[in-house]
Amino acid sequence: MDYHIKDLSLADEGLKLIEWAERDMPVLKSIRERFQREKPFKDLKIGACLHITAETANLARTLKEGGAEIFLCASNPLSTQDEVASALVKHFDIPVFAIRGEDRNTYYAHIKAVLDREPHITIDDGADLVSTLHKERPSQAEQILGGTEETTTGVLRLRALAKEGLLKYPIIAVNDALTKHLFDNRYGTGQSTIDGILRATNRLLAGSVFVVSGFGWCGKGLAMRARGMGARVIITEVDPLKALEAVMEGYLVMPMNKAIPIGDFFVTVTGCKDVIRKEHFLHMKDGAIVANAGHFDVEIDLKGLIEVSTKVRTIRREVEEYTLLNGKRIYVLSKGRLVNLASAEGHPSAVMDMSFANQALCVEYLAKKGSSLKKEVYPVPQEIDKEIARLKLYSLGIEIDTLTPEQAKYLTSWEEGT
Repeated sequence: MDYHIKDLSLADEGLKLIEWAERDMPVLKSIRERFQREKPFKDLKIGACLHITAETANLARTLKEGGAEIFLCASNPLSTQDEVASALVKHFDIPVFAIRGEDRNTYYAHIKAVLDREPHITIDDGADLVSTLHKERPSQAEQILGGTEETTTGVLRLRALAKEGLLKYPIIAVNDALTKHLFDNRYGTGQSTIDGILRATNRLLAGSVFVVSGFGWCGKGLAMRARGMGARVIITEVDPLKALEAVMEGYLVMPMNKAIPIGDFFVTVTGCKDVIRKEHFLHMKDGAIVANAGHFDVEIDLKGLIEVSTKVRTIRREVEEYTLLNGKRIYVLSKGRLVNLASAEGHPSAVMDMSFANQALCVEYLAKKGSSLKKEVYPVPQEIDKEIARLKLYSLGIEIDTLTPEQAKYLTSWEEGT
C-alpha cells in the first residue's frame, strides 16, 4: 500500500484515540452498521481532503465498511494527528498522505497523490482538492459522480466556481446542513477554539477583552464561550445584519481599528483575508494574543507583521513572539492557522458525529444519484438533515412528539382560519 505518514510505530496509540472518539459518535456508528450490510460504495473510489483526526478516522472507516476504496490527505498542514494517520494505515488499510507540519509543496503533493487514485467521489474541507483538480486536471472530472464540501470557506469558493460556469461536477454543501452548522460551527468551533487558545497560552480569559472578528455561526459560538469564561467580548463585522444581531445579543460592536488598542485576545473567524493588518499591530497592547479560527491562514497579515517587527522567536509550543519596532510584543498562535486544530484537537467527537453523518449520507446520495445531477452546488437533502437529527436524539434517549393526522392536515391546508 502506498502512503506517506510520519511514523508507522505511532499506530497503536492512534487506534486508542480512534476508539475514544467512536464512543461519542453513535449516529455515525449506526450508519456504519447499515453500510456494512448494504455496501452502497461497492466498486467506488473516494478521495478525501480532511483534517486527519480521530473523528475523521471514524468517517473513513464508515465509508470503507460501505465497500469504498478511500484515500485521505490533510486539508491543513497543522491539523494532522500523526498517530491517527498511522493507525488508519496499519490497522484499517486506508492509505493516508498527511504529516503534521508539512510544507506547502508536500501539502499539494499529498493532494495530488489522492487525485492520482482517480476517485469517483471527492470529500473536501476548504475546496483545495476540488480546486487543484479543476486547475490542473480538468479532464479527470469526467469520471467523478460528485463531491461534498465541509466548510463555509470551501462552499464560498465552489459557489464562485459554479457562478462562473466552471464547476465540473455536482457538489453537496454539507456545511449548510442545519445538523452541521448549527452545531459543529457554533458549539464545536466555540469550544475547540477556546481549548486551543488555553492550551497554547495558559492565560486567564476572565476579565480580559476578547475580540471576535466575524459573527457567523462560528463567531457566535466563540463569542458565547468566551463570554461564558468571563471575558468582555467585542465583535467586529462588515455585515450590518450580523452586527445588529451581535448588538441584540449584548455584545459590544465596533470597527477593528477601535477594538485594536483595547483587546487582549483577537480571534479572526471570517473566511476573508487581511482582517488584522500591518497597520493594526503597532496599535495593539503590549502582550496582545492573536489567533485565527478561519479555515485558511490569510486572515492575519503575517507578512505585514514581520515588516513591522525587529525579532521573532518561539516562546511556547504554538506561540511566536513578535517584537515590534515600537518595542511592544505581540503573540501569534499556531502561525495563524486554525488554532483549534493546531493547538488543540479540533471539535469534540459528539458534534463531529453529526457533521460526519452528513458526509456519509451525502456520499451515499451521490453514489446513487450523482450521475443525474447538474454541475451545481446543492444543499443537503432535507430528509438527510432530519434523519441525522432523529438519530442523534435517539442516541441521547430523547423522545419528541409527532403530529396527529388532523395537525398534519392543518399545516398543509388553507381553509381553516379565525
